[in-house]
Amino acid sequence: MGAIPAQRESVARASDVSARDGDALPHAPAHAHATFSGGPLAPGSARALLRAAFTEWAELALPGTELLTDRQADDAVVVVSELVTNAVIHAGTDVELDCRLEAHTGALVVEVLDHHPSRAPRDGDPEPSYGTPEYGRGLRLVAALAETWGITYRTGSKTVWAQLPAGGKEALDGIQAYAGDRARDHALRVAGILAPESPPSRAPVSPAPVARGGQDRDWLNRGALSFLAEASDLLAGQLDENLVAALAGQLIVPRLADWCAVWLEDEVAGRWGSPRPGEAESGTGWGEGGVSGPRLARVWHCSETRIEDLRQALEKEPPGTGPGHPGPVPFPWPGDALGPHGTLGSALAYRLTAGGRPLGTLVIGRAGLVSFPDEITGLVEDLSRRVALAIGAARQYARQATISAVLQRGLLPGAVAEIPGVRSALVYEPCDKGGPSGDFYDLFPAGDGRWCFAVGDVQGKGPEAAVVIGLARPWLRLLAREGYRVADVLDRLNQLLLDDATEAADAAARALASAGGRPMNPGDGPQTRFLSLLYGELAPFDGGVRCTLASAGHPLPLLLGSGGEVRTAARPQTLLGVVEDETYTSETFELRPGDSLLCVTDGVTERRSGSRLFDDEDGLADALAGCAGLDAELIAERIKRLVHEFGARPPEDDLALLVLQAE
Repeated sequence: MGAIPAQRESVARASDVSARDGDALPHAPAHAHATFSGGPLAPGSARALLRAAFTEWAELALPGTELLTDRQADDAVVVVSELVTNAVIHAGTDVELDCRLEAHTGALVVEVLDHHPSRAPRDGDPEPSYGTPEYGRGLRLVAALAETWGITYRTGSKTVWAQLPAGGKEALDGIQAYAGDRARDHALRVAGILAPESPPSRAPVSPAPVARGGQDRDWLNRGALSFLAEASDLLAGQLDENLVAALAGQLIVPRLADWCAVWLEDEVAGRWGSPRPGEAESGTGWGEGGVSGPRLARVWHCSETRIEDLRQALEKEPPGTGPGHPGPVPFPWPGDALGPHGTLGSALAYRLTAGGRPLGTLVIGRAGLVSFPDEITGLVEDLSRRVALAIGAARQYARQATISAVLQRGLLPGAVAEIPGVRSALVYEPCDKGGPSGDFYDLFPAGDGRWCFAVGDVQGKGPEAAVVIGLARPWLRLLAREGYRVADVLDRLNQLLLDDATEAADAAARALASAGGRPMNPGDGPQTRFLSLLYGELAPFDGGVRCTLASAGHPLPLLLGSGGEVRTAARPQTLLGVVEDETYTSETFELRPGDSLLCVTDGVTERRSGSRLFDDEDGLADALAGCAGLDAELIAERIKRLVHEFGARPPEDDLALLVLQAE
């Protein structure tokens, strides 16, 4: 297909020829415009809108409609379906459709606009000669049907447009390259499968089987490859196995079957350890010893009124959990659940396995068939493999998220210590909810009437950061409780980060990351991880709190006086883990009643809005000055709100802040 044409402004679309003097057009130009939400219903709605517009234009005899042919209209519907589907899948924003018919040339111009300008449509080049390309066939079809097409980039949006010539384009060669031996490919892609247009009404199923093989083969020859490619794309983007099951049902019904169901099971024993509400009493889906069988995760029927009855019937006879046949096997037809016209039909069960692990079973059914056509069984078998892979990936993500959550909880204190005469407030927001954060905090008693606090930030994130936090936080507590003062604690922690123990732990973390699929160079050796840390000690006394603290490469703490004045409470020093034999010093001051100490990580000071940072021109100090008279909780909440509101996009770094206020 060549490179996707792209330009900053629209070029060479349909001609905008004005009417000559005396040739005023009797009607408004043929034009249609609509906005759709960026969901799976958008492509079907766009196709329906376009067909309705063509009918209305013809009835009104608008200029140019005498040149509009059925072939050109069909081509336009295909192009719009492709472009809207691309926008839904790859942009995910609202989609605007604009279509106009040029009165003098009979050319149709369609434009599809989304609001994600950084994501261009998939090109599909270069394509490997040895396999079937997974992306780009939709745009290849657009290029074959359109006289010219391209992309217009504007601030905050992207428009993909295509001009279709009057009468339709002679595109036999291009279509054959796309769909093999078919002269034309008007297949509906996956968005059309999710939201198919209303099919022609069918008579009730007669007692005799009704064959629909010709209709199936026609659709399969025209759209199967596109269906599988886009189904793979959609399934791969799901991170929840229940959403995968739901999407599988929408992909299959009604295009490939009248109904389908997805059972999910435990990978180890094919069983689930706890019942859903009501199952323990009824015994539904339960085996011996009170252990449940496969869980019926999703039931889908082309008639929504049949879904609940079908679910109840299927729950009575769950599929087996053994290894199963490699291909589809017959499944008992739930005739009673499908009403008087659904008593005859065929159902098939497909085992869902990935990496040799059993994950569940997919069952499809169609009324009026003695057996499914081979074309359907083969296509659903291909689809079932993709469903199984998506379920396996979703489970892997869920396991990793659970491990990360447990690890994250282990790296942070279970509770923040309460200090006599001091009110504290904490805000902690890791940017990546699925992995360990690089920020950490602590507030704990150190004995002898002392309490210690720490706010730190480790270079990097994930397992490597977790290793350093897992070393630093216990050492801080141990050294503090052994009676070491603030500067001495930093001296020893700095040496720890340069020792072999830290290097070995870091190497283990990088090996763990490599096992998760991240590449590593054979020559990579253990690396020291830098740590910025604000560490301090509080000692309450009559009339206030004595505070001793030191900042090692960390944003400096700010002290808010009761009168609204703000000053820094420490001086900058070197990061921990950088310079061997570095000597750290500390500052001591008193927090009087009403004074507040604000400690933050760089997720606050370096919050970005365009080229500006939150702390530019003492922005954090100005924000804190506006908190005079507020208690610790309100100060923390206001600073957090100001940081979030500073940029239009959500924060891209971990955020932690601690407020300590003398009562």
